[in-house]
Amino acid sequence: MGASPRPAEAGDETWARYRRALDGKPLPAALVDLDALDENLERLLAPIRAAGKKLRVATKSIRCPAVERYVAERAGDAYGGVMTYAAAESAWLAAEGARDLLLAYPTAQPSDLALLAEANRAARCAAMIDCAEHADALDRAAAAAGTRVPIVIEVDLAYRPLGLGHLGVRRSPLRTAADVVALAERCGKLPHLRFLGVMGYEAQIAGLTDSGPFASWQNLPRRGMKRLSRRRVEDTRAELVRALAERGLQPELVNGGGTGSVDWSSAEAALTEVTVGSGFLGGHLFDYYSGLKLRPALHFALQVVRRPAPGLVACHGGGYIASGDGGPDRLPLPSLPPGCRLLAMEGAGEVQTPVRLPPGIEMRLGDPIFFRHAKSGELAEHFNEYHLIRGETIIQTAPTYRGLGRCFLG
Repeated sequence: MGASPRPAEAGDETWARYRRALDGKPLPAALVDLDALDENLERLLAPIRAAGKKLRVATKSIRCPAVERYVAERAGDAYGGVMTYAAAESAWLAAEGARDLLLAYPTAQPSDLALLAEANRAARCAAMIDCAEHADALDRAAAAAGTRVPIVIEVDLAYRPLGLGHLGVRRSPLRTAADVVALAERCGKLPHLRFLGVMGYEAQIAGLTDSGPFASWQNLPRRGMKRLSRRRVEDTRAELVRALAERGLQPELVNGGGTGSVDWSSAEAALTEVTVGSGFLGGHLFDYYSGLKLRPALHFALQVVRRPAPGLVACHGGGYIASGDGGPDRLPLPSLPPGCRLLAMEGAGEVQTPVRLPPGIEMRLGDPIFFRHAKSGELAEHFNEYHLIRGETIIQTAPTYRGLGRCFLG
């Protein structure tokens, strides 16, 4: 890959270590630092273990079977299963040996419903619903397959102060315990469904940064909104469990939480399990959460291919933009060597990404610059494999979903 005019060891130790790990490997390349992943695992599992809850791993935030298995093994007794993002993924993972799966996103497509119904021959492959149409369609598919499908009902947990506005994500139309009880009772009359439990995702808490450099004036109001919203979330989930139990529908599974809310959601009495995914690999959005310190574990390396001006290089590729509201925080972050910056007028390009170098750093053509994706799972859609490293040694080169030919959402 070529040597830097300034020895890497004189700069950041992590940069030097990653350069040595990928020496001779084709670029672009992606790596998972297992030492960093271990630290993140311990940090995020600690509150879950302390509360006696189970961890449900969000596969959309990993999308690499070897890493998913690694997390499960390290979690040990605290591991409770996976949360999937597509019916075809659920069916595939069940065929590969997963035994406790929860599809977090409803589907009405007949081929999906058939896969879910069939997967329940070998595993508990639960499906999320939030309306009668979802339930009826699943019941028909399960009847055709001769199976029963466990169902989990999702409740909306968005924050609506004084009934004004909507702070959160647009997911379930169910907002009250009465709504959920009514749907659960309807499912109880369908012979090929089994009511398993409920889920409520507090996106306005778990998925909202509150310590970022972008529009930093919003940080304080966001922290205040999170504190106010938390009470409503806790009350709603507790009320759900009480109302269901009173009707003889005690939920076996009550799911909630996320990386950004793992500390307090783990301690919430109503929850039986907490979902975590993104924080394990430490996408750079998690740099912007107060009270949450994680290590970057997932990186990708691009080679320097041009030097258009002093202190400026251009890398090959790099336009891996995260989903969401399209702000500057969704761009990849050049992180090693420390102090690199994207150009405001160009950002990250499909085939070329210009980078401003920090003072004192020079790069030769072919040298790697390491980047972090804003999120954790989406990078796997751009790479066929991840190099899993320990120290500066590649322990395993593991295929991603893409490398295994598994593209579930295009």
